[in-house]
Amino acid sequence: MPGAPDIVLVVDDDLSVRTALKELFETEGYAVVLAAHGRAALNHLRAGVRPSVILLDLMMPVMDGWDFRAHQLADPELRDIPVFILTAVGFSADTIRTQFGNIPFVPKLPGHEGLLEMVRQVCEESSQVATGS
Repeated sequence: MPGAPDIVLVVDDDLSVRTALKELFETEGYAVVLAAHGRAALNHLRAGVRPSVILLDLMMPVMDGWDFRAHQLADPELRDIPVFILTAVGFSADTIRTQFGNIPFVPKLPGHEGLLEMVRQVCEESSQVATGS
């Protein structure tokens, strides 16, 4: 019996972005969990959802991406979950790296293949670590 699909947690306040990414990743065989802001994402994580990767918008109501990331990094059980920053706001890659460290930065709704390849790579690396390969 094959293992459970990798989970992608999409955190974005834009319903159309969440829907598009959900359809994209489900078509590729991933399970997708959606959150409209950082607090909802933390609630999912604290309830036991363990995604292989988090796609995180920065500008959101309730709890933005910066606050979410601070909470994630402060929690030993959540800090190692990989994060990709997704944003439509004009932040440069250098600004993102300065504020978040060396994590992937992707303009919102980039070419699907580039984003899919990034997620595939993280999921494969995670599977190899889990199986000791």
